[in-house]
Amino acid sequence: MLPDIRETQLGDALSERYLAYALSTIMARSLPDVRDGLKPVHRRLLYAMRQLRLSPDEAFKKSARVVGDVMGKFHPHGDAAIYDAMVRLAQDFAVRYPLVDGQGNFGNIDGDNAAAMRYTEARMTEVAELLLRGIDEDAVDFRQTYDGEGSEPMVLPAAFPNLLANGAQGIAVGMATNIPPHNVEELCDALLHLIKHPEARIETLVDMIPGPDFPTGGKLVESREQVIEAYRTGRGSFRLRANYEVEPLKNGTWQIVITEIPYQVQKSRLIERIAELMQARKLVMLGDILDESAADVRIVVEPKSRNVDPEVLMESLYRQTDLEIKFNLNLNVLDAEQTPRVMSLPETLKAFLDHRHEVLVRRSKHRLGKIEDRLEVLGGYLIAYLNIDEVIRIIREEDHPKDEMIRRFELTERQAEAILNMRLRSLRKLEEIEIRKEFEELTAEKAEIEALLADEGLRWKAVSGEISEIRRTFAKSTELGRRRTEIGAPPSDVVVPMEAMVEREPITVICSEKGWVRAMKGHIADDADLKFKEGDQGKFLVRAETTDKILIFASDGRFFTVAADRLPKGRGHGEPLRLMIDLGNEEDIVAILPHSAGQRLLLASTDGRGFIVNSDDVIAQKKAGKQVLNPGGSAKAQVCLPVEGDLIAVVGTNRKLLVFETSEVPEMARGKGVILQRYRDGKLGDITFLKAEEGLSWSLQGGRTRTETDLTTWRGKRAGAGKMPPTGFPRPARFT
Repeated sequence: MLPDIRETQLGDALSERYLAYALSTIMARSLPDVRDGLKPVHRRLLYAMRQLRLSPDEAFKKSARVVGDVMGKFHPHGDAAIYDAMVRLAQDFAVRYPLVDGQGNFGNIDGDNAAAMRYTEARMTEVAELLLRGIDEDAVDFRQTYDGEGSEPMVLPAAFPNLLANGAQGIAVGMATNIPPHNVEELCDALLHLIKHPEARIETLVDMIPGPDFPTGGKLVESREQVIEAYRTGRGSFRLRANYEVEPLKNGTWQIVITEIPYQVQKSRLIERIAELMQARKLVMLGDILDESAADVRIVVEPKSRNVDPEVLMESLYRQTDLEIKFNLNLNVLDAEQTPRVMSLPETLKAFLDHRHEVLVRRSKHRLGKIEDRLEVLGGYLIAYLNIDEVIRIIREEDHPKDEMIRRFELTERQAEAILNMRLRSLRKLEEIEIRKEFEELTAEKAEIEALLADEGLRWKAVSGEISEIRRTFAKSTELGRRRTEIGAPPSDVVVPMEAMVEREPITVICSEKGWVRAMKGHIADDADLKFKEGDQGKFLVRAETTDKILIFASDGRFFTVAADRLPKGRGHGEPLRLMIDLGNEEDIVAILPHSAGQRLLLASTDGRGFIVNSDDVIAQKKAGKQVLNPGGSAKAQVCLPVEGDLIAVVGTNRKLLVFETSEVPEMARGKGVILQRYRDGKLGDITFLKAEEGLSWSLQGGRTRTETDLTTWRGKRAGAGKMPPTGFPRPARFT
């Protein structure tokens, strides 16, 4: 027989198969059902545990037994995946209301894995029993298992609002879900309110459900407006912070004790990260961190100084570590028609209520059918008691007693069969009284159920009663029901400057004539005994701090920027500056100085031209630097000075001195500049800033200093030629 071969386009075949795979992933693996809040693997785990009779009051069974049953009967996937899902349902730090009661090592908040399933044991919790309540009463639909040998529930009856109470996470194809856990008492309050007011405003519901309730506690610091918007759209985020206490110690010292960490943050990894930041000197206010946790979380944070503000210290930790996280909300679930969509909070709550209403109707109809069946049998028994002698005679004498009783007493076939199957001792008077009592009780119950099914108001009242019972069971007065996540106000704007995040240490940047650079700890003196390579000598000595950016100005007019903490350390002779920046072989270094925000710098070239520039505009992002000053012709950049006075003194190599107002020099971002001093034969010698009231000072031989206060002779306008300096002015013409 020839195989059935069909021709089709590759694109069509791929899209069809990928769509089938995507739908399978979305519906059969990753997204929870809005009604019971479970994915298929979790639903199958609970149903298998029920079949194994692992109720809360029964003995534990090995986890391997449960996993084996789930894999063999319902879930044809790997045992590791099934066991991982089961472990999570038992972790009280991962699930707000655990569904599995685990015995043995089921992992911990540090991120350690659970023991192998052959070592651990498990059974259901009371919450899991609530999810399964009524499953044998035709409350939900069943379908065949993957091998066709059994059946499994498509959804659980779910007398517990599990979706929002325990949350869910999952990644499918093209979509994902991320739902935080909530407090059941608050959920019940909102459900009861929705039954009375189906069109309740989202703001009213948020009054009852102010935010998630994570099993690991913490403090929710999201604004009410953001919470309302997240619940309205089904998408958003919640900012969650660790909780801490400040413990006073002797002599005015103190320490911070972190008692609760954010949800799904591994404690050991958190502490490792903080230690790494300390080693990188990015948490300068933090002295040490210790893990003193036992059953409860206790992380001790010691400040470097008792003068540190605890709030500022914690703010720096919040900003740089997982002591503060953002938990994203994505209420993407499968609705009652198994269609994936993002729901709002009211839609999710209403879907649960609709499911509970449907379960109530189905269970009531199932119970009504059972009662009617029993009443039919009891009616036959009562007829038999009223005509006991005739019944006995028919059974003893007639060849076909069943047919005769049906004809004689107008019984149904089932009633006749029940009479024939009665035991002789059931004919006693006491038995008749009990049957009559049962008949009356069932008749009354039947009337109640029929009234319930006929009145929607009574049905919703019954649903309210079930929810109220759950609310009482998990009230906040109980250990399991108490709210663990504190609802806090959005944090105040505590200003933590970036300088506070990194340790500031004084350093001295030393650069030699041949361009070897190094950074030594501390601010060393100008006359310090420094060593250089043979034939080399010092040229620049700049005092800075480790947090500074170092500006380097080259003779071609380019600025380079190097982080101070990246300079080679002070041991040895350092490293060539050309390894850090693209400095050409023909260029020399004109100036090295630490960057100061907003500082104004005077740049000048050998031809006597220049301008003032803001230091923020010269920071270079690339190794090749930033062209700022453009010397013309054969000229080169020669001067880079901070603006520190109201007058500028310029002297040329022709020994002409000119003093003019600083305000005459324009501020520019880049360019050639304006003429500072005009030369007929010569070029720029030196520039300095001065204040009019202090006069002009210059250095003399022997370390002496001379000051000229009357500068009238040399005062002029910018771009003048200037006049010869006072007697005793240095040769060559320099101010220092």
